[in-house]
Amino acid sequence: MRGLVASCLLAVSLRGLAGNQIYEPLADSVRQRLSHMVSDRAPAKLYFGSAKEGQRWIDEMDKRLAARMPDRKQRLELLRTVHYEALRAKLDPQLVLGIIEVESAFRKYAVSRAGARGYMQVMPFWVKQIGQPKHNLFHMRTNLAYGCAILRHYVDMEDGDYFRALGRYNGSLGQSPYPRAVLVAWKIRWKYDGPTA
Repeated sequence: MRGLVASCLLAVSLRGLAGNQIYEPLADSVRQRLSHMVSDRAPAKLYFGSAKEGQRWIDEMDKRLAARMPDRKQRLELLRTVHYEALRAKLDPQLVLGIIEVESAFRKYAVSRAGARGYMQVMPFWVKQIGQPKHNLFHMRTNLAYGCAILRHYVDMEDGDYFRALGRYNGSLGQSPYPRAVLVAWKIRWKYDGPTA
C-alpha cells in the first residue's frame, strides 16, 4: 500500500515537470533528417546479440512496468517500440523509459497544459515541422518516433550533454528539476546491467 501511495505522489509531483517544447526554426538539412526519422514504417523489432538477451531485457522491463501498465499486451508493445525507436535514434532505451515516466507517467493519451501529447509529450508543432498532417501523436509508434528523433536532435545540438538536451526537450533549458528527474529515473529506476542492443 505504501508503494502505491508513493508511486501516486511521485506521478503527481513529476507531472508538474512536464514542460513545453519550444518551437525553434530548423535548417533544411535538420528538418529533412528528422522528417526521415519519423516517417520510417519498418516493423519495430528488437535488436540484441541473441534472442536470450532480448527476452531477458523484455522480462526485466516488463516486471518494472507492470504496476504502471496493467495490460501485458500493451506493455510488451510499448517496450518493443521503445527499444526499436530508441536504438534507431542512437539513444539508450532506458533513457526513453525515464522520459516517458516523467513526461506522461506511461499514459498514452496524456495531454499537458501546453498541449504536448502522448507518452513522450510531443508538441503538435513538430508534426507541421517534420511530419505529415496525417501523423497522430497519440499513436504509440508515431509518438515514440517523434520523441526519440527530437531528443536525438537536442543531444546532437548540445554535443552529447544529456542534462542540457533534456532541458531543451522539456522547454526548461537552464533549470534543473526536469533533467534531474529524468536522469534519476534513467539511472536508478530503469537501469539495466545487461546488453540493450
